[in-house]
Formats: sequence, C-alpha cells, structure tokens
Amino acid sequence: MSGQTLRQIAGVFRLEWKKTFLSRRGWWIYLLAAAPVALTLIHWLFMLRPQVRGGHSIGDDSMAYAALFQFFYLRGAIFFGCVGIFCNLFRGEMLEKTLHYYYMTPVRRELLVAGKYLAGLTVAVAVFVTSAALSFLLIGRHAGAAYSDYIWHGPGAGQLGWYMLIAALACAGYGAVFLMCGLRYRNPMIPAAVVFVWENINPFLPALLQKVSVIYYLRSMMPVEVPIPPPFSVMVIDADPMSAWITVPGLLAVAALILAYTALSARQSEISYGE
Repeated sequence: MSGQTLRQIAGVFRLEWKKTFLSRRGWWIYLLAAAPVALTLIHWLFMLRPQVRGGHSIGDDSMAYAALFQFFYLRGAIFFGCVGIFCNLFRGEMLEKTLHYYYMTPVRRELLVAGKYLAGLTVAVAVFVTSAALSFLLIGRHAGAAYSDYIWHGPGAGQLGWYMLIAALACAGYGAVFLMCGLRYRNPMIPAAVVFVWENINPFLPALLQKVSVIYYLRSMMPVEVPIPPPFSVMVIDADPMSAWITVPGLLAVAALILAYTALSARQSEISYGE
C-alpha cells in the first residue's frame, strides 16, 4: 500500500471520526452504551447496603453479566448502535446533500469506503468496548477484595478479555454490513430490520443456517454460557460452536469481503439527491 493511499485514508478518517463522534444524531447511541454501566453501578451501590449484603455470589454476578452481554449488548445496544453509526456514514451525507464534495475530490471511492469504515469502527469500539468493560468491572464490585481476586487471580481477567474481543468483533461485523446498507439502499432501516429478525431467530434455525449470521460466531466465543429458559429451550437447535481460532479470522474475512463489495458499489454509484 503506497504512502499516498495511506494519506488519503487517514485524511478521510480524520474528517469522519470527528463528525461521527460528535454527531448530534448519535446521542441515543451513547445512552445505549451508558445504560448497562448505570445499571451495574446501581446494583453495586444497592448491594453495599448492610441488609442485602451477601445476597448472591460472584458466580451469580458472572452469569448475570453473561446474560446482560448476550441479550443486551449483542442483540440490542451494539446492533442498533452500529445501525446508527455506519448507516449514516453514507446515507447521512446523502440526506444532507454533502456526499458530492467527497466525490469531487481525487480520492478513490474504495479509499473513501475504507476511511469511513475505520472512523465508524473506531467510534463504535471506543463506545461499546469501554461500556462492556466498565459494566463487567462494576457488576461484582460490591464483593470488594473477593471480586478483585476473582479478576486478577481467577477467571475474571480472561472473561473480561473475551467480552471486549467479542464486542469489538461485533462492531466490525455489523459495521461492515450496515455500511453497505447505508450505501446500497435508499432506506437502510428495511434491510437492518431483516438482519435484526434473522439474528434473533438464529438459535431456532437449522444448524447450517445458523452459521449464516454474525451472532452465531459471537456466541461461540462467549466465556460463560447462558442457558435458554423454557419454553424456548425446547425449540432451540444446538449447533456445534466453532473454535475461536476459526471464528476471529473468519469474521474479519467476511467483514473484508463485505467491504470489498461496498467499495465496488461505491465505484459504480451515482448521486441522486432527488430520490
């Protein structure tokens, strides 16, 4: 990759991450990320009260966090956060009628896609990985030294590392999908809704179809398994989880393929603000 290519990507990145990070449209994304942090902070303060102290174990907190991460972060906050961040990278400029300024510069379209994606990914990872880490550190803090020992001398640090990695991979995978949706579709909310339904019915699909999703690979890396309660448990179809050594590069490869398709689409796209 030449120096000029890197400078062009870096130039787009600098412009886009500031706009994305400081966007007034994105206030709700920060609320999504702050909600579990606030919830675990309230849990910590509540459990410090003498009359409720010792009500449950660190293992209970670990299971509660696993459920919070799988059902709130992966299926909610990160998913919708990526919709808001990445769909607007192209669609927002089309709505504001500013995309043609980029197209008039001597920057290749594929480099524009790369710069925008990296900017969105930086913001998404910074917001949601930080939120996931803070929630994990807070949820068992009421146990005091026992929770510190759980993190530093037990499985806690390893679990935290996996949760942060999964959150980052979720941002990378969903980000590539929704960047493509924002460029290809006039109303990206329609394909986003289809993806949302597909991801959420994933455990009930045949094993082969489960693998045609992002959530399947993310769930395969979960350090703590969350049991599905009845009556839904009888409808779940168990699919063999994949090794992390396959899942991590596999997800990144799929994201790269989607970005390559998005770059090709960008090269062939024409601006029509009147649509």
